[in-house]
Amino acid sequence: MLPKLFLAVFTAGALCVAPCIDARKMTKHLMKAKQLEAAKLWQPKGAFEEASGGVKNITFSNPKASEFWVDGSAIPEVGFDIGSSWSGLLPISNKTGETRKLFFWFFPPGPHGSMDDLIFWTNGGPGCSSLEGLLQENGPFSWKTGTAKPIVNEYSWTNLSSMLYVEQPIGTGFSQGTPDVKDENGVAAELVGFMQQFLEVFSELKGKKLYLTGESYAGTYVPYIANYIYENPTALNLNLQGIWISDPSISWDVVQEQIPAVDFVHKYEHVFAFNQSFMAELDNKAASCNYTGYVDKYVTYPPKGLLPLPGKSTEADKGCDLWDEIFNAALIVNPAFNIYRIFDTYPILWDVLGFPGSSAQTQLSPLYFDRTDVKKAIHAPIDVNWTECTNVDVFPDGDASLPPAFTVLPNVIEKSNRSVIVHGLADFILIAEGTRIVLQNMTWNGKQGFQTPIQNDSFIVDGVGALGTVHTERSLTYFEVELSGHMVPEYSPLASLQIMKYLMGFRATP
Repeated sequence: MLPKLFLAVFTAGALCVAPCIDARKMTKHLMKAKQLEAAKLWQPKGAFEEASGGVKNITFSNPKASEFWVDGSAIPEVGFDIGSSWSGLLPISNKTGETRKLFFWFFPPGPHGSMDDLIFWTNGGPGCSSLEGLLQENGPFSWKTGTAKPIVNEYSWTNLSSMLYVEQPIGTGFSQGTPDVKDENGVAAELVGFMQQFLEVFSELKGKKLYLTGESYAGTYVPYIANYIYENPTALNLNLQGIWISDPSISWDVVQEQIPAVDFVHKYEHVFAFNQSFMAELDNKAASCNYTGYVDKYVTYPPKGLLPLPGKSTEADKGCDLWDEIFNAALIVNPAFNIYRIFDTYPILWDVLGFPGSSAQTQLSPLYFDRTDVKKAIHAPIDVNWTECTNVDVFPDGDASLPPAFTVLPNVIEKSNRSVIVHGLADFILIAEGTRIVLQNMTWNGKQGFQTPIQNDSFIVDGVGALGTVHTERSLTYFEVELSGHMVPEYSPLASLQIMKYLMGFRATP
């Protein structure tokens, strides 16, 4: 995710007793049958019978691996055995005296997951911990906002394959060392260096199929990391197959935030609940900033040429920062307004990681991953004060890289078997309509943008029905997910699991 925050059944029918109970039993039976049928459809290649502990039996020949073993029955507050996993710190190179290290947590696949694959996950920020993705998005156990305790995550991506969560770059989470990267190529080099050391310890993972995944600012990280791997094919003994980036930062903020902001408010006007005079003011400013009608004029299928910026530079012109203006006004109407999912209202749910909405809230102390017992259980450094998003600038002089849509993303799409870009439609921090603009301005596999309209194709989620749109052209598939906020695996876990199955080839079609 981006830095949080850089801005400031009720059953009616009193006359029905036994018949209602029978009906509920029948409904439960039918739902169970549908779930079992769906499970058969979703069965990944290479699945086999359940091993003890809920994960496949896996051992590593390097004795050093035992130093990282995590007892799945002894993770604080987790009232069930998640099985074996491995976590800790590893250096970013094999240089003598290397002190820069990244923190990781590796999970083998569950009973039906494939041993042939490895999914890498990173959160964004820059500087936000991937342990958030583990605990609240796609990990094997889940402790989401508002819940009393951790539960088994039935939609965990470990149902598909092994998962590797890494806190990167240096300066993020439990990672060790002083940040010094200047651009995304530096981030990629450090991550690949770490992966080299990881594969030396966990050598049985060498040669596996690799999928790079992440969200938000990881929309920048992941394409650059993937490009580095493709352009340095001997650097890493893994076979990169494709990427997942959701609600991604892949272009200028003026495109992904400012241009679509007022249209977004109109789409959800009953959620924002602004008065007519303020809406008129926003409309007037949008017109003067060349935001009004931008999509209708320029976002065509196929594109008519390169899409222009609305102002004088890659940033919003003076007086045209309408995103901030909308955000500040939204907080007045709804002090619980959540840029990551606009439907949130009071009460603000508690969060063991300290970020239940638009800004940090220390609702308990210490935070879950800052607890000494948790740190000991996962081999994390005791002396580090863990926060979900660091106060340290992981790019001391700023990120000098251009957004990936202008540089490496087309090359990654062309070299990958499949690539997916996913967007939650209830996300305000990065707006789906802005991502559509970016894609129609990007050239890959010999053509600019999508050639036919996105909205013609429904995204059908098994057991749910249509839950958005999906569109595929030239090895790139773009998903939009209704009702989901910024963190799609958290807000729409069933849809995200289905998308991941598609990326991995466990499904022929989205």
